[in-house]
Amino acid sequence: MTAAGSDELRAGGGRSYKTVQWVGGAVGGRPRLIDQTRLPGEFVEIDCDDVEAVWGAIKRLSVRGAPAIGVAAAYGAVLGARARGLADAATVRAALRQAADRLATSRPTAVNLFWALDRMRGVADAFATESGPALLERLLAEAEAVAAEDRAMCRAIGRHGAELIAADSGVLTHCNAGGLATADYGTALAVIFTAHEQGKRPRVFVDETRPLLQGARLTAWELLGRGVDATLICDGMAAQVMKEGRVQAVVVGADRIAANGDAANKIGTYGVAVLARFHGVPFYVAAPSSTFDLSLPDGSGIPIEQRDPGEVTEGFGRRTAPEGVAVYNPAFDVTPAALIDGIVTERGVIRPVSTAAVRAVVAPPS
Repeated sequence: MTAAGSDELRAGGGRSYKTVQWVGGAVGGRPRLIDQTRLPGEFVEIDCDDVEAVWGAIKRLSVRGAPAIGVAAAYGAVLGARARGLADAATVRAALRQAADRLATSRPTAVNLFWALDRMRGVADAFATESGPALLERLLAEAEAVAAEDRAMCRAIGRHGAELIAADSGVLTHCNAGGLATADYGTALAVIFTAHEQGKRPRVFVDETRPLLQGARLTAWELLGRGVDATLICDGMAAQVMKEGRVQAVVVGADRIAANGDAANKIGTYGVAVLARFHGVPFYVAAPSSTFDLSLPDGSGIPIEQRDPGEVTEGFGRRTAPEGVAVYNPAFDVTPAALIDGIVTERGVIRPVSTAAVRAVVAPPS
């Protein structure tokens, strides 16, 4: 993995960027991504030259957010597919499957990762009679399709979700579900960006999102870059801000949504949903159809990633807890469907949230 460029970034500078992209052709190209662990102080893009580099980028959160992880994994599968050469389709298929299996071990909760890898496997099987180079081109085209579809879905989510945001209202969001978490524009932040572009002037309260501060480091950076009114708060301040009547809606993203609408998102989201219900504030989840896992009847089956204790005790290189203290560090929690007032998808808003309503939108009968 090599750095493709580095320069200082000023928050609110409006810099244009692509979170994940493929640079070059199928044979010699590679994925390029923003190293989000360096934001907001530095804007650094890195090139991934092999599957292990992509795996590491996903694992250490250089690329994060369920849709962006899916795109990165699809590109990583292309890298892996050519690792044994292009002698014939069988060679490419075997290498692709090995790469996909490896990438699938990077993070367990974001279902988009597995959805994207399944698509890549499907293409490898569907075009098994083509030449090795032709199959590789097919795989890159599929990875590019995953990215393009995500961009389109994000824009559609923004259009549907903006209808839920009143003019001059306060909106609270948790973690980062913007352009940095997707191929473009975001999911939860797409709702806010679209409302802002429509002249509704939302005032956004940004939870810092402990322990890795995705809200403080990433969401605030994105909002300022687009000229959106943003106020950063500590996670523990959300209840007080709601009590003071400053929040009229909560909008968050998701990493996996079960068939009944139970939604896994960054740790702390469940608590925000409980607070919103108590204070009478509508709580919305924004996510593409690729984030739904209809094989799970409810959220109890969603795997919850356990992260390094050092993220809590020595966050960003400075020890903030005594040596030897026990740490519990789940990366996600699951918000029950009963606390969700609506799920915004590219196909419309699921409301009320139930198994029947989810299936009607996400998996309508053919």
